[in-house]
Amino acid sequence: MTITTLQPESIQTDRLHVSYLSAGSAENPPLILIHGNVSANLFWDDTLRALSEEYWVLAPDLRGYGQTEALPIDATRGLRDWSDDLKSFLGALGMSQPVHVLGWSLGAGIAMQLAIDHPAAVRSLVLMSPLSPYGFGGTKDDWGTPCYDNYAGSGGGTANPQFVACLSGKDRSGGEPNSPRNILNQFYFKSPFRVSGEREERYLEAMVSTRIGDAHYPGAFETCEHWPGVAPGEEGINNAMSPKYVNLSPIIHIEPKRPILWIRGADDAIVSDSSWFDFGYLGKLGYVEGWPGEEVYPPQPMVSQMRCVLTQYQEAGGSFEELVVEDAGHAPHIEQPEFVFAKLRSFLSLIE
Repeated sequence: MTITTLQPESIQTDRLHVSYLSAGSAENPPLILIHGNVSANLFWDDTLRALSEEYWVLAPDLRGYGQTEALPIDATRGLRDWSDDLKSFLGALGMSQPVHVLGWSLGAGIAMQLAIDHPAAVRSLVLMSPLSPYGFGGTKDDWGTPCYDNYAGSGGGTANPQFVACLSGKDRSGGEPNSPRNILNQFYFKSPFRVSGEREERYLEAMVSTRIGDAHYPGAFETCEHWPGVAPGEEGINNAMSPKYVNLSPIIHIEPKRPILWIRGADDAIVSDSSWFDFGYLGKLGYVEGWPGEEVYPPQPMVSQMRCVLTQYQEAGGSFEELVVEDAGHAPHIEQPEFVFAKLRSFLSLIE
C-alpha cells in the first residue's frame, strides 16, 4: 500500500529555521512530537495521522537532523540548545497556551528539559523510551553517580565508527553489520518486526539526514586513562547526552507539576538496564577488553534511574504512570501502534 506522505512546512524562529510536519486543525489542543537521536520527524508519520482528529499535532526536525537548519550543538549546555529551539518554535507559531509534549528517546530528555526551564509552557509530558535523567553512559546507580570523575564511557567517542561512516556516506545497503538499515531493524525495533519496504526507506532517509561531525553527530571526544579510554568533548550530539552536561532530576521540583506518562518497550535494547549501546554492559559481556568490574563500572541502570526520579516527582506532589509495551523494542509507537495510540488518547483526554 502506498503511503500518503505529509508535506514539510517551515518557519523562521528567533533562533533558527525549523522544518516541521503538522496534522489536524489549529483549533485543536496542540501536541508537540519530539524525535530521537539518529532520526527525524519522519518517524512520527503514523502518530501524526492517528492523533490529528483530536489534536493539532506538530513534529519539528531538531537541529542537526532532517531539514531543520543545522546549527552546531554546544554540548556544555546539555539538552538546552534543543529545548530552547523548541520554545522558540512554539513562540514563532504564536502559541500562548500550554502544550502537550511527547518525546521519544533523546526527544523525551529534551521534553523534560523544556518542562524544567519552562514548566508553564507544558500541559502534559509523555516520555517514550526516554533517555535516562542522567544521560547516556558513564553512571552506575539509581542516583546517577559517575563511574569516573571525567565521565569516561560517555560522549562522542562512544559511537560505533562503522555506523558513523555509514551515516556519513548515506549508506542504505545494509551490507555492513552496523549499517543504518541493520541498526534500525535489530535495535530500533525488536526483531523480527519490520515495517513495509516503503516505510523502511523513509525511516532510513530520516536516519541518514543526521549531520555528521564534531559539532553534530557523534561529536568531539577526548582520550583518557580511565576505561574505556574515551571521555566527552564540548560539542556535538552524543556529548550533549553525557552525564557530564545533562541532569534532568530537577524535574522533581518544577511547578506546576504536569501529569507524566512513561511508555517503554519491554524489550528495548537501546534504553535499558542492559543496553547494547552502554559500555558498562558491553564490558560485562566481554565485548570490550579491560572492563574494571561491576563495582567500578556496572551497566548503567537507565530504566531504574528514570523510575527513581519519577518516584521522587510523585512524592513531591506530581503524578506519573509507567506503561510497559510487550513485544516492543525502542519504538513502541511503530511496533505496537494501536495499543500505544489508544493509551495516548486515553491519557491526553483526561487532561483536557
